[in-house]
Amino acid sequence: MPNSVLTKAIKDQAKTLGFILCGVSRAGFMEDEARKLEAWLTSDYQGKMAYMENHFDLRVDPTKLHPGCKSVISLAYNYYTEKKQEDSSAPKISRYAYGRDYHKVIRKKLKSLFSFIQTKVGNVDGRVFVDSAPILERDWARRSGLGWVGKHSLLLNPKKGSYFFLAEILLDIELTYDDPIRDHCGTCTKCIDACPTDAILPSGYIVDASRCISYLTIELKEQIPDEFKGKMENYMFGCDICQAVCPWNRFSVPHMEEQFEPKPQLLTMKKYEWQDITQELFDNLFEGSAVKRAKFKGLQRNISFLGDNVTP
Repeated sequence: MPNSVLTKAIKDQAKTLGFILCGVSRAGFMEDEARKLEAWLTSDYQGKMAYMENHFDLRVDPTKLHPGCKSVISLAYNYYTEKKQEDSSAPKISRYAYGRDYHKVIRKKLKSLFSFIQTKVGNVDGRVFVDSAPILERDWARRSGLGWVGKHSLLLNPKKGSYFFLAEILLDIELTYDDPIRDHCGTCTKCIDACPTDAILPSGYIVDASRCISYLTIELKEQIPDEFKGKMENYMFGCDICQAVCPWNRFSVPHMEEQFEPKPQLLTMKKYEWQDITQELFDNLFEGSAVKRAKFKGLQRNISFLGDNVTP
């Protein structure tokens, strides 16, 4: 089967599986990205995420992560929803964590797509990833033409915005490769201006993760530094601020994934109910959810940090 025909068949099948974007890049060493990652790590922008310093050579070269790799398929899966927590004073959860853990949902679809490729090609070796390996998924998505890296450091697509998960398939076969698209951020600084913790550098495109609300509420296992009191915008897990203000997200449309739908109680809980949350309620409310990553004690810490001066 010609490369172009196979590539189109893969993209068509990806769409059938619910992926909103699919592009392909030639695998190889990422020289520019390696230099930028090294500078980011040297600046200690990774905070306490020591794992970001591990496997540097694998992160910047998928042929070392998966020997024999020739192609990187990048995919995007929509998670945008217009649903919101009803109590505006309640601690907030990032949209991406409303429903079932995306790792579980998307990995199943990736395996299905890989099986489809095997039926078309036969003897093909590959690996699938969804935020689960030392791979620069955002940069591969950019190389594959899925979008450009915005000033908030997230991937932006001119028709889809940025509310989507990224995933990859590494293959040991040649495909037809896509070209990157140009940056469309222009002079806009809305994400930089809106970040309450000044996590995005004034010049944009670089995020000091140690100041990011998502990092503070999920990755950081120690006490949140007092300097961030009053600056968390009421987020107890993750953060959507830089995406919410981005003009390109006016093109976002609600996802069609039933498993991403939030449990009704998640949207109706009052602030005082979150403050009094028990281990049992946490386990029931977030069964199979990405919020489990913060653990009960972590979510309690975050809620307490936001303040407890509201009465029922």
